[in-house]
Amino acid sequence: MKGNYVVLFLLILLFAACGSPDPNATRSGEDELKSLELDRALSKKDKKYEDVVYVPIYSDIYIDRVTQSSLLSATLSVRNTSPNDSLFVSNIDYYNTEGDLVKKFINQPIGLAPMATVNYVIEREDTSGGPGANFIVKLYSNNKIKPLIQAVMIGENGNKGFAFSTDGYSIE
Repeated sequence: MKGNYVVLFLLILLFAACGSPDPNATRSGEDELKSLELDRALSKKDKKYEDVVYVPIYSDIYIDRVTQSSLLSATLSVRNTSPNDSLFVSNIDYYNTEGDLVKKFINQPIGLAPMATVNYVIEREDTSGGPGANFIVKLYSNNKIKPLIQAVMIGENGNKGFAFSTDGYSIE
């Protein structure tokens, strides 16, 4: 009887290990963006420099006449390039091909320490954005910072994998 419990326990452990981990969770299991939320409002000092960045992403791309298209996962990467100043992000909004807001990723501003990076993944199975999806990222800092904001898309077609990136563009 004891052997049956051991086998059952091992099967449960095996099935639990097969679940795919959340790519947007920290090591402690908290949403990465939520873990960076500030516990205070942004001050005027934090808002001396402001920018709004448009970042194109592709949740699927045309492959060929037979396959037509392939779904992609996309990672939004926001990198603070300043070795001295924090970068504050007040909006990360995700829009679909038609220009409709699909999701607001943060409700509170987040802070990135000097030289820090935050990444957020749109999983391959999430087709809500469509082929013309994009992010609008609103940024603040107390000095002019030129952050690097990119999206990296990755996919596969048969036995071939591919990846490419897009750069964010200031629209403010």
